[in-house]
Amino acid sequence: MANVLAKEHIVAEPGFNRWRVPPASIAIHLCIGSVYAWSIYNPALIRVQGVVTSAAGDWTLKEVVWIFTVAIVCLGLSAAFAGRWLERVGPRMVGVVAACCWGGGYLIGSAGIYTHQLWLLYLGYGVVGGCGLGLGYVSPVSTLIRWFPDRRGMAAGMAIMGFGGGAMIGAPLKGFFIRMFYRAPDYLGPVSDVNLVTQAGKRFADLSGKLSEVVIVGPNDLAGMLVPGPEGVYVVGTGSTGVAQTFITLGIIYLVVMLIAAFAYRVPAPGWQPAGWTPPHPDESSKRMITHRDVDIDQALKTRQFYQLWIVLCFNVTAGIGVLGVAKTMMVEIFGGALPGIVDGVFAGTYVVMISVFNMIGRFFWASMSDFIGRRNTYWIFFGVGILLYCSIPFCAQRVSVDPSVVWLIYFYAASMLIFTMYGGGFATIPAYLADVFGTKYVGGIHGRLLTAWSTAGVLGPLAITSLRESSISSAITNLVTKIDPNVFAAKFGAGMDQLDMLVAQKSVTIAKLMEIAPSETVDPTSSLYNTTMYLMAALLFVALISNALMRPVANKHYMSDDTGAKKLKSA
Repeated sequence: MANVLAKEHIVAEPGFNRWRVPPASIAIHLCIGSVYAWSIYNPALIRVQGVVTSAAGDWTLKEVVWIFTVAIVCLGLSAAFAGRWLERVGPRMVGVVAACCWGGGYLIGSAGIYTHQLWLLYLGYGVVGGCGLGLGYVSPVSTLIRWFPDRRGMAAGMAIMGFGGGAMIGAPLKGFFIRMFYRAPDYLGPVSDVNLVTQAGKRFADLSGKLSEVVIVGPNDLAGMLVPGPEGVYVVGTGSTGVAQTFITLGIIYLVVMLIAAFAYRVPAPGWQPAGWTPPHPDESSKRMITHRDVDIDQALKTRQFYQLWIVLCFNVTAGIGVLGVAKTMMVEIFGGALPGIVDGVFAGTYVVMISVFNMIGRFFWASMSDFIGRRNTYWIFFGVGILLYCSIPFCAQRVSVDPSVVWLIYFYAASMLIFTMYGGGFATIPAYLADVFGTKYVGGIHGRLLTAWSTAGVLGPLAITSLRESSISSAITNLVTKIDPNVFAAKFGAGMDQLDMLVAQKSVTIAKLMEIAPSETVDPTSSLYNTTMYLMAALLFVALISNALMRPVANKHYMSDDTGAKKLKSA
């Protein structure tokens, strides 16, 4: 088996058609790219016990979003450590290990959901699955750049566009399986027909003298239900969100597809180049900051250019990855209350799919465009336009809360789709940028180490968006309570305002439930929960813009000696 997977065994024979390699790369990236549809799992994971809405013992959104964060962190770290291993053993062996980690991570994660052990979900999907993400991500990049030296940007775009499009297939699949395995909890009837009791912030129903924990679905909760159902009282722990079964099914599917794709990998023979292609003249290349020499992996880390590109990638990713982690929830929270007849769970799921579509389109379009306008100029566009778009979203959210017009939904949709073309384009263009700056010989390994920027962004983005969201929710609840009659509050929740903190902690009090009893002229604050986050993302893009503007060619002392081709450094 080791021989079958070894790099020497997969060298392409003369006359091999290089266009047979991209489909294998895209297939693997489509599988691992489903991580970008993580937000599809969020509504189910935060309702594992309550099913129709969150129960007191359910995980919080912040807890489950951090699973996505751990996966991205492990992606970057595994890619960094696997860089040299990839250059030594080749993409097939790395691809096979990636398949086992990604599929196996799903299966371990399903055990965590069944047993309601959050640490198993972190270990399976986050750590083991995250390592599969990193190995699967780097395995085709350097391979395709070597197969397409005449179109480095396009090659990187082909290698990575599947990752951006993974959610396009993964989101509907996840939604389909969740609905297929879903089972509604026991329904006790409308609130008026059930004898409710509040103890330690939890709601209970008195059923023939026995108290059973329940959750209550009000009119403002209907848009967030996994499967539509009536308002009223449901018994906790009697249904199933279907998410555990979905993990098992998808884990097996991804394992099989990725193994088949890994065995289709081939690498070009040493010295191979496309028929009829002549490398560009050095004078022409220097104008576009493209080197014909190579920098060793370890030496690249001693250059300022590596860290400039690290900042460029990190902050570009941070600005988008936090939104990706909560995309479905964010769409419902910003527009669900203002446009209830249009924005519901299905609409939000479609929004996640469209993010994936434009993410994938951007990866191929912008990477190919960079072959003509240059990598540095491409990033100028990403950051300049991105800053304007992020700053405009809070205005959009404020307007829709005052004037619930579909115009603001259309603008938000269009702006976020453009943002995600540039988010995906940043990923797809960076390998070609690295090849331009450091040469192609070790671009796979250097790219792997640069992906630690993705790990950092995987922490910063979700941390920012969830922490700032929680702060905004707390402030909004405090402000809403001051506008509500204490007697009305006590009648609604079975406890006084002096128990507010406990009621919020047990999820009995939410913004949606407070709006049901707030004065009619009260503006729903839900749409503004993400405003601070958007301004922060714009600020990060400005820092990345400066880093890209200062990019210059690598100093001569960092290049490998031309005469030996080894790792000896040329003196300054």
